[in-house]
Amino acid sequence: MPPSESHTPRRKKKKASTTSTASNEAGAVVTDPKTGAQHPAFPLASFLWPARISASQWVILPLVLMLVGLFRWVTGFWGYSGFDTPPMHGDFEAQRHWMEITLHLPMSQWYFHDLGYWGLDYPPLTAYHSWILGKIGCIIDPAWFALHSSRGFENQLLKVYMRGTVLASEYLVYVPAAIILNRKFARLRSVSRWESSIALVATLMQPSTILIDHGHFQYNTVMLGFVLASLSSMLASRYLWGSFFLVAALCFKQMALYYAPAFFAYLLGVCLLSNINLRRLLAIAVVTLISFGVIYAPLLIGTLYDSRRNMSPTFERDLTSPPPSLSFLLTSLDQEAWYFPPLLQLAQSTHRIFPFARGLFEDKVANVWCALNTVHKLHVYPMPMVQRVSLSATFMSILPACMIISLYPRRELLPWALASSAWGFFLFSYQVHEKSVLLPLLPMTILLGADGGLGPEMRAWIGWANMLGTWTLFPLLKRDELRVPYSVLSSFWAYLLGLPPTSLSLYTRSYPRSAGLSTLIKLVHLGFYAAMVVWHALEAFVPTPEGKPDLWVVLNAVIGAAGFGICFVWCTWQLIMRSGLMEDYFGFRMLVESGQKKTQ
Repeated sequence: MPPSESHTPRRKKKKASTTSTASNEAGAVVTDPKTGAQHPAFPLASFLWPARISASQWVILPLVLMLVGLFRWVTGFWGYSGFDTPPMHGDFEAQRHWMEITLHLPMSQWYFHDLGYWGLDYPPLTAYHSWILGKIGCIIDPAWFALHSSRGFENQLLKVYMRGTVLASEYLVYVPAAIILNRKFARLRSVSRWESSIALVATLMQPSTILIDHGHFQYNTVMLGFVLASLSSMLASRYLWGSFFLVAALCFKQMALYYAPAFFAYLLGVCLLSNINLRRLLAIAVVTLISFGVIYAPLLIGTLYDSRRNMSPTFERDLTSPPPSLSFLLTSLDQEAWYFPPLLQLAQSTHRIFPFARGLFEDKVANVWCALNTVHKLHVYPMPMVQRVSLSATFMSILPACMIISLYPRRELLPWALASSAWGFFLFSYQVHEKSVLLPLLPMTILLGADGGLGPEMRAWIGWANMLGTWTLFPLLKRDELRVPYSVLSSFWAYLLGLPPTSLSLYTRSYPRSAGLSTLIKLVHLGFYAAMVVWHALEAFVPTPEGKPDLWVVLNAVIGAAGFGICFVWCTWQLIMRSGLMEDYFGFRMLVESGQKKTQ
């Protein structure tokens, strides 16, 4: 029977190309010029070489997830922050303590309770997350989170549970978001599934993220997962979902603010510059406000409920002084009014989330202020002046990325803008922790999944930034007895991507002029790699001079700050060049000059 005229045959899906594109040949695949034979360019490509033609992605993905999960779980066998170091212990105890107080105290007291002992200083979504994990943990053993009596509790079963919560949280948020973004990126930039799988493994095996969350102990990947979900939504032009996930990231950890200006500038460009759409802009604004409201609602409603039961915290009982954000209103606000407790809660949570009173930086972090402090002490200046200088420097550092992504709101430029913005915040902002280096490293690392991301230039820069970032974390990891996981994970990641110190092929192999690195860049990268190796030798075998116990740590921070400054400049320059700004500028100049000649 002949088909009807209205029948449209189903289009057959195109099979993934099994041949390499030009970008492949300069990246994950190397072609022998004599025989034409192709072979993998680095070990990670070798491991996935059998999957290049025939293997289904549904076979590869479970194997990848099991492998990266195994590395995470084994890292957890080692020490963690604050183990057996009373009275304050460390980040492990802080996370456990927040589960304790969210379980047993009214919501209105979460941000007021005993602030001298790991007072809650993250946004409400972290508190809700702690409450859920504490509820589950109490089913196993209520003693883990007993109010007051569980402080400093150290138990192997508790350690297993806490490690398991990090892994479960990561696999529920970060890993799915990374997979979806990886696939989205591949479709957007026409990257083969095989190359996309290589980039995914490299991203999930990023050593600094594993060492901080599964070694040192934190839940950074939940926040980073929301950021990846926001980026993925933006790439799919789902701006409302992207706004929601960005708010979720900000309400889990305030460090997500590193990305917020770039996202805001991109959305502004999409709504106003490329194609004016005020309705879309209004919808984004409304969804953003509603998202903040929904996440803060349980905390504020709980505070109102507690005030009805006369359980709200008061200044006299819980605070030595009112929150700065609310103190100027005390003369005009009635402390007995129904709206005062939620306003107080909002002000106190903001005060705790943005702790300006703590100082410019903590410990020895590889940013500009810590590096400057080694030659000129900054604490001699008034705190308000230091804060203003930091704010001005941060604003100026993120301004180029924000301006470019708003003027050229193209999806492929967004990761570059996020990387530049995050580096600017890390280098110049106030109260930076060494762990914050995870934020600029993430958008750089996901660029391995872009077209040409596995090529020698991109792989060298991204690999160098990650190795340098992991190296700057060593003083922190050393205190947690994580030397072995640090050595294994960083060396293994370098081996997988063919990076120094395991291999010099990326810097010695000849590449086409357009795909390789300049001699100057090779010298810079290799110089930093050599400095890292020499530093480890000095730190391990040479005692510090008398009176300078932190010499090697300070040297680590100074070298790291110099390297991160180079990373910031490279990411910003790549954003400028890829945006087409330079072509537009020189084209405009030529047009003006030709017009002037005609008038003459």
